[in-house]
Amino acid sequence: MNDQIRQLLAQITRLEDELRTMLHEQGSLVCFQIKGRRVEFEESIAQAHSRLKRGFFLWLITNRPQNLITGPIIYSMIVPLLTLDFFVSIYQAICFPIYRITKVRRADYIVFDRQHLRYLNFIEKFHCTYCAYANGLLAYIVEIVARTEQYFCPIKHARRIVGTHTHYDQFLSYGEAADYQLRLEEFRIALEKMKRMEDDRASAFEMGAGAELAEQSPSWCNNEGKDE
Repeated sequence: MNDQIRQLLAQITRLEDELRTMLHEQGSLVCFQIKGRRVEFEESIAQAHSRLKRGFFLWLITNRPQNLITGPIIYSMIVPLLTLDFFVSIYQAICFPIYRITKVRRADYIVFDRQHLRYLNFIEKFHCTYCAYANGLLAYIVEIVARTEQYFCPIKHARRIVGTHTHYDQFLSYGEAADYQLRLEEFRIALEKMKRMEDDRASAFEMGAGAELAEQSPSWCNNEGKDE
C-alpha cells in the first residue's frame, strides 16, 4: 500500500468520524441531556412521551401474532450470546495484555439507554435492551477479533468481501510477500502504540487533566421542525 492510499484512507476515516458526530448531534428532533447513565428530556416532552405510551393489554392485542409466536426463539439466543460474551471477554482479558494490544472497551459498544424513553411500555423496553445487548456485543467482538487479526495475519483476501472491519483496509495486499515478517512486526508495533496512547490518556485523566470534561453533561437539541 503506497503513501497516497494511506493518506486517502486516513482522510476517509476522519470524514466518517465527523459525519457520525454531526448525524448524532443533528439526528434528534427533541432536546435531551445526558447525566451520567441517565438521559433526561425536557419536562413537556417527557409528559408527551408518557401520554403516547401504549398499555400492555392494548399492545398485546394489536401486536403482530408472528412476533409473539417467535418470541421464545429470539430470546433463546441469549444462551449462545452470553456464552460467546464470556469466552471472548476471557480471551481478551488474558491474551491482549500479553500481546500488548489495547483492550476494547465494552462501554463503547454496549449501551443501554432506551429504557429512559417513557413512550415505551415495559415489554418494548425489554425488547430494546435485548437488541442493544446483542448488536453491541457483536460489534464489540468484531473489534476484538479485528485487532487479533491485525496482530497475527494482516493480509487481505484475494476476493472482495462484504462487511470488512475498520482495520482491514490497512492490511497488506494478497500475495504481497516482500518483507512480510518485517511488516507484520510493524502492524504489531502499531497496536502497541494504540495501547500507549490509551494509557497516556487514562493517566492524564486520573491526574485531573480530563476532570473538567468528565463533569460536563452532553446535551443535544435540534429545533428544526419546531414551531417558533
